[in-house]
Amino acid sequence: MTLDLNLRVVRTNAEVSGPSVLFIHGFASSGELNWERSRWLKYFTDAGRSVLLIDLPGHGEDPRRNEGSWAPSQIRQALAAIVMEFDEGPVDVIGYSLGSRLAWEFAAFNPDLVEHLVMGGPGAGDPLASFDLVQGRAHVAAGEPINDDYTATIMTIAQAEPSNDIPALFELIEAIKSEPYDPAAKIPSVPTLLVAGDQDDLATTLPRLRRLLKDAGTRNEVLWLAGRNHANAVTSREFKEKALAFLAS
Repeated sequence: MTLDLNLRVVRTNAEVSGPSVLFIHGFASSGELNWERSRWLKYFTDAGRSVLLIDLPGHGEDPRRNEGSWAPSQIRQALAAIVMEFDEGPVDVIGYSLGSRLAWEFAAFNPDLVEHLVMGGPGAGDPLASFDLVQGRAHVAAGEPINDDYTATIMTIAQAEPSNDIPALFELIEAIKSEPYDPAAKIPSVPTLLVAGDQDDLATTLPRLRRLLKDAGTRNEVLWLAGRNHANAVTSREFKEKALAFLAS
């Protein structure tokens, strides 16, 4: 059964200037938190782009709307079904953090559905692979201390948004871990823009992604955002401007 991802379609009120844009948010966020509150939706719809805004499993207003596997391959199938349902031809795809990992795989497996790819805060490793689920669940259930720094950081991010369903997020992490991320296994062939803050500790392996793209002959560009980190790079106007210009190139 294909996952029924929560989807909101926001049509442009301006003259259409290019394909619709599929936005894929990061972990412990949502379409609204990641893209609407940071004004990406308005920026793109004002520029003549319609937007396909989704919530990943375990996220958004109805985090448990999907039964069955939440593995990345199932998410890819659900994204493909959304794009094909609208029958608009290839879309442009923009992902952030975990959304970048999913966007890389989606574009690599579905080159006929993607025209351009923009990845924000990306890395060559799985952003959730090192999360200790045992410690995370014990912390939520009984207040046990978290001894792993990375797990503690992710928990802080997840709990910072009161609306997050933490057990549902744990279920997604478990599903993500079931299919480890290997960007070299399948590389996008569509033009790709890699963007990260120069203070982003999670994007230090971004150059490896660029090397994979270059070796595969994929046109690519990189933008480093001065003074930005993983938490605030997505709010950068420079990021928005560069992404829109790249999609139009």
